[in-house]
Amino acid sequence: MLTFEYFLQQLVTGLANGMLITLVAIGYTLVYGIVEMINFAHGDVFMLGAFSSVTTLQALGAQAVKRVANKDQPPIPETYLWLVIALITSMVFCATLNVLIERLAYRRLRRGSRMAPLISAIGVSFILQNVGIYWKGVSPVNFPRYIPQIDLVKALGIDSFVRVTTKDVFVLVVTVPLVIALTLFIQRTKLGKAMRATAQDRDAAQLMGIDINRTIALTFLLGGALAGAAGLVSGLYNNTAGFQMGFSYGLNSFTAAVLGGIGNLNGAMLGGVFIGILAAMSDGYLDARWTPIVIFGTLNLVLIIRPSGILGQDLAERA
Repeated sequence: MLTFEYFLQQLVTGLANGMLITLVAIGYTLVYGIVEMINFAHGDVFMLGAFSSVTTLQALGAQAVKRVANKDQPPIPETYLWLVIALITSMVFCATLNVLIERLAYRRLRRGSRMAPLISAIGVSFILQNVGIYWKGVSPVNFPRYIPQIDLVKALGIDSFVRVTTKDVFVLVVTVPLVIALTLFIQRTKLGKAMRATAQDRDAAQLMGIDINRTIALTFLLGGALAGAAGLVSGLYNNTAGFQMGFSYGLNSFTAAVLGGIGNLNGAMLGGVFIGILAAMSDGYLDARWTPIVIFGTLNLVLIIRPSGILGQDLAERA
């Protein structure tokens, strides 16, 4: 029955998925804003972040799986420490991986043809996909159920059709502070100002003494760290991870970045949340099979009206 409460339920689901998409979309938009290239391997870095997370969690607390398998039981206290360790491990792993990719696959191609780094990114994407297959196989990997599926609305004694679960809150608790921290870093710190200066005019920034290579490496590091965090959160939210998730999430995240205005940080945030909610509404009111058509149809419509995206700006104004 399509009621207002059903609409709110889809909105909650869309917001949670939208914040996951936002974390990955920021990686695309940061790199494009500074280097003017599309890092098509970014989605696969996210996938390997999910794999590193599940590996860490399995190593730290396999004995706790039985305790939290019942969705009505809260996790044991040690679980929270394991989640923090897994989050840090995944962020460090993906940040390091992204920096290595930039150093080995992209840096030497930066001054060449614009097609060269694009082709290199596609090649790196295939390599990372095969690394994922070799690491965890072709079948999806089940995440330990460390986040119980508790309906917080009912727990508060509210009789409502809308369900806001601990998983939904977990997504927001992890993603929102990371997005805020990144925004403050870019706006308030010297390194962030160096990133903005490089995005506006790379040659002028270099003449002013900014180390361009270090700034670009920092950009890849930040994007990789957010992708690693998204990998952990996605795995715990969906209880599974597979080597193909890099393509699906990467495509939606790239779409979100373009929709919001690629190269614009606020645009990536807006686009991520918008795509997440749009997909949830399409799944709920139409059918999941129509969702890609709805998403890309909306993207085409927006680009016809605003070719630079909703918040797209000239390159010199991007931050």
